Amino acid sequence: MSARILVVDDVPANVKLLEARLSAEYFDVMTASNGTEALAICARAECDIILLDVMMPDIDGFEVCRRLKSDPATHHIPVVMVTALDSPADRNRGLEAGADDFLTKPVSDVVLIARVRSLTRLKMMTDELRMRAITSLEIGMQAPERSAVADTGKGGRILLVDDRQSSYERLAGLLAAEHTVDVEPNPTEALFHAAEGNYDLLIVSLDLNNFDGLRLCSQARSLERTRHVPILAIADPENSTRLLRGLEIGVNDYLLRPIDKTELLARARTQIRRRRYTDHLRDNVQNSIEMAITDALTGLHNRRYMESHLATLAEQASTRGKPLALMILDIDYFKSINDNYGHDAGDDVLREFAVRVRKSIRGIDLACRYGGEEFVIVMPETDLHVAGMVAERLRRSIAGEPFAVHKGTKRIEVTISIGLTTLEQKGEAVADVLKRADTALYRAKHDGRNRVVSQAA
Repeated sequence: MSARILVVDDVPANVKLLEARLSAEYFDVMTASNGTEALAICARAECDIILLDVMMPDIDGFEVCRRLKSDPATHHIPVVMVTALDSPADRNRGLEAGADDFLTKPVSDVVLIARVRSLTRLKMMTDELRMRAITSLEIGMQAPERSAVADTGKGGRILLVDDRQSSYERLAGLLAAEHTVDVEPNPTEALFHAAEGNYDLLIVSLDLNNFDGLRLCSQARSLERTRHVPILAIADPENSTRLLRGLEIGVNDYLLRPIDKTELLARARTQIRRRRYTDHLRDNVQNSIEMAITDALTGLHNRRYMESHLATLAEQASTRGKPLALMILDIDYFKSINDNYGHDAGDDVLREFAVRVRKSIRGIDLACRYGGEEFVIVMPETDLHVAGMVAERLRRSIAGEPFAVHKGTKRIEVTISIGLTTLEQKGEAVADVLKRADTALYRAKHDGRNRVVSQAA
């Protein structure tokens, strides 16, 4: 696992020590001696994780962290503050500034490397999502970075897994100031509860009676519905070795008892903000995929999807020896609708037309906008006779009821012409089937429109 680590410290000896530790674990190490230099390196996207000292001559670490986390271009870079300051107030100040962790010098090699590895995994996953979501910007979708920067991390849904009543009552009370908290004192039920609850954060005690808290964390990471939910582990100080093991299996953060209220809330907010940001990225990726294959106006599949999927359907029909019907539909005199009522009325017609098409076909049928006012419907396992009945029913559905346009203030008559054919020859080219349906459509237009014309292979 290679990552570029930026070490920011104005003391050369500290820099050399961290550089040696990290290089020994095969990380690429960059260095900066002040906050201004660190901000410039981050702005050029040259690092994956930042190890940041607090006490520096120009800009202190708290301010550097605040600037990084408030900038949409750099807020996703994990920041670990490594400092000699060890008071709870300093730690909480760092977490409030947006730091992902706050380690006090001298830092154990084991703790440092475990934390860097954990954050490296997180950064790589986030970078992959960000790269996939870049296309969404090109098709007009809103990037989630600005909302992520503005997100307070409050108002989350948290599942607390702890079987010690005095512990979970105190923790739930502290968290309730900012979040909705469910308590699961039975660890054997916790995974089912987590999978069903759509939580933003799991808080798991590693000091459960007769149950291994790390095993629960591992199971949550292996289950699809909880795989991306952040986990905050809580343990007694003597369990620090198990906490490091937890970081290796996917625990995102941890706290040692006794729990400080401010630190608990700060770490919970950090994890919830990150969860929301990665969820936005995943949603953008999914939406961009859907938009790439969907016609924005009608909600039907577009021509690109039809051409690729039709080839698959045709191959399946040939292999199984089943019929495949295809019809091309064209709205009659559509240009006159646009000319007489305006293009917004034409859009109203296209949207309503798509609704009526969906109501007239089966779930396994493929309906696509082919271009302009032309549409294609592909019907697997359907012969010419049955497809003709479906086409006639659809034609009557369109002609039988006027279309409302201009927000229902006007209603206009609409008809369609349909050309219909089937794939009946094994291995026949899809282009030939489309051409035959198009020829049938031309005949329907030539013969007076508002009709269905079939053409056998």
